[in-house]
Amino acid sequence: MRVIAKKTLRDFWEKHEDCEEQLKSWYHEAENALWTSPHQIKKQYPSASILADNRVVFNIKGNKYRLIVRINYDYGILWIRFIGTHAAYDKIDANTTK
Repeated sequence: MRVIAKKTLRDFWEKHEDCEEQLKSWYHEAENALWTSPHQIKKQYPSASILADNRVVFNIKGNKYRLIVRINYDYGILWIRFIGTHAAYDKIDANTTK
């Protein structure tokens, strides 16, 4: 998958150093993934939440942080839509956040 944009993750882990390794690991796994459906993501990440409009929520660092992405499976592109604490996630609409 082509992940857009790593800088968003980097900016976040520079402020929240406790999740740097987990975000780097997720990025590496996503970049090397060949996901063509939400089912394939659930096989690799059983705790991921599949939302409408090809959005997926990943739990980072034991669910302390949440990562929302939007995926175009046909083109193999994944856009990061949100990265934040669980508390910040609770204040947004994961289905529409840009």
